[in-house]
Amino acid sequence: MMEVKPDIGFKRELIRMSGSQLNQCMQCGNCSAVCSLAPADRPFPRKEMVWAGWGLKEKLIGNVDVWLCFQCGDCSSFCPRDVKPSDVIAAVRQKTYMHYARPRFLGKLVSKPAWLPVAILIPVVVIVAILSLAGTFRIPEGPVNYSEFFPHAWLNATFSGITLLFYMLACWGLGSFWNDMKRLTPSSGSGQQTRIGPKIFSLLGEILTHSNFSACGSQRTRKTAHMLLFFGFGLLILVTLYAIRASITENYPLSFLNPFKIAGNLASLMIYCGLGIMVYQRLFNRSIFGKSSYTDWLMLTSIGLLTLSGTLVEMARFGNWSVAYHLYFFHLVAVWFVIMYLPFTKMGHILYRTTALLYARSIGRK
Repeated sequence: MMEVKPDIGFKRELIRMSGSQLNQCMQCGNCSAVCSLAPADRPFPRKEMVWAGWGLKEKLIGNVDVWLCFQCGDCSSFCPRDVKPSDVIAAVRQKTYMHYARPRFLGKLVSKPAWLPVAILIPVVVIVAILSLAGTFRIPEGPVNYSEFFPHAWLNATFSGITLLFYMLACWGLGSFWNDMKRLTPSSGSGQQTRIGPKIFSLLGEILTHSNFSACGSQRTRKTAHMLLFFGFGLLILVTLYAIRASITENYPLSFLNPFKIAGNLASLMIYCGLGIMVYQRLFNRSIFGKSSYTDWLMLTSIGLLTLSGTLVEMARFGNWSVAYHLYFFHLVAVWFVIMYLPFTKMGHILYRTTALLYARSIGRK
């Protein structure tokens, strides 16, 4: 006989984070019936709603199916008791980031509003330390020249090293996540996983086209917003890598008409448009979009401030603004928040969803 071990504290956390009245769920299965992404075998999210109602944390954390859901909101739109299954699944994903964060402190740091001052203070202290050690912690006179105040070699080396460390820690957590998926959702049939290599290319195509969003009926604009943000962010990363290389080869700063500078401005415009759609939907289309949590707004705000501060830093350099160096300092803090904290925030779904989709393909789940 199977022993059930409810975690009431976990259930209360899901209720708080999702705003769902889990006890109102009558397990009708309508959520699974209307979901166009649910597999025919053991479809979601009905079973996940049952487990959430019982507080079965060990069934939900490490469950591959919660990552096959793209939170389109179809299940919530057709729920007869307004239990909001999509918000519950989103809350489970957020708990997953925190559970697999290594060390756990980093997961709490960017998931709890009370820890926000500490999360901001850490990059501030690191940047001040770099400027002090480099002996450049004073505002230079004359035209704006960021390299006179910010030692790019020191900053690039330190930021790259810390980013590498954080992502290595994230890989540790992702390894545990993969093992839990294998334990909770083993391969069917012969019990042998298919080769992962060929699956990577089909997964890459799915990610680049955002094809799963096309199957959602309630939020058609969600795909557009995500694609703008995804490709804008990716393009901005490429431009940043080029800028780091240019700073090493002394071809920095880039001129306004430099192709990479133009690409960076185009990327910023894409991000502004994508964020605008997302924010509008979260504010004025809540009945379909669902509840927006602290981590949702932290992600959107961080990306918005990173992009806005980058735009202002560029304008300040060409316009010789007196606050140029202050803006650059703020921009560096925003870079830390978005890039270095990425595996531990909602942005971490880039890593966790990709890992889950790859595992699902390897066992024939998707």
